[in-house]
Amino acid sequence: MTNRKTKRIATLADAVTARRVLHLKEAAALLGVSEMTVRRDIADNPGLFGYLGGHIVSAADIEGDAPYELARAADSHAAAKRNACAHAARHIRPEETIFIDCGTTLEYLVDLIPENYPVTAVCYSMNTAERLTRKPNVRMVMLGGVYYPSSASFSGGAGLETLEQLGINVAFLSAAGVDRARGASCVHFHEVPVKRKVISLARENYLVVDKSKIGKLKPAFFAPMEAFRSVITEDGESALRAN
Repeated sequence: MTNRKTKRIATLADAVTARRVLHLKEAAALLGVSEMTVRRDIADNPGLFGYLGGHIVSAADIEGDAPYELARAADSHAAAKRNACAHAARHIRPEETIFIDCGTTLEYLVDLIPENYPVTAVCYSMNTAERLTRKPNVRMVMLGGVYYPSSASFSGGAGLETLEQLGINVAFLSAAGVDRARGASCVHFHEVPVKRKVISLARENYLVVDKSKIGKLKPAFFAPMEAFRSVITEDGESALRAN
């Protein structure tokens, strides 16, 4: 039994190293065991594996000092981010489809989805997906593509094609910089195609940021201010209202 488990762990580690991210179902099929067995193997080896939103990644990708470290960002202005999401949550309605952007601000929005609301939530980041799996009445759509450890998100043609098939009622977008004249920008260029596609498809777009982002301009521009119905900060929707 021990030898079989040792071989399983080695095979799983090799697969995660080669692919960077591996879905639980794929891992179970690869190893010829149940998903529960794979979960136990992951839990027994926290130094090797991380598990977020049904996906297995290297523990180093989660714990490493990436250019944009999610753990560090999550601690920055946390109270303001939670308050901004509390204002944004009033735009969540039952029986609708929402999009939740990547980053560490909008993960707080997931916690504010009412437990009795049947909602379809579209996302492309693993920290958001992990929280969505805890919501009993939420149907989650996880966009695929290439995995980027720097933001724990996916981007690529596969995700954009999936978006084309979806009807999105409300999109909640995040940004690392909000400039009145230039618009909304982020740090990572791989996020831009997803953000732009969502903005073009959604019926309502809201930019949700804490006030520390106001007045800043980051390298990856993705939308002018008029693309958003409003900008929501910890002070509500009155700050920097787009229209």
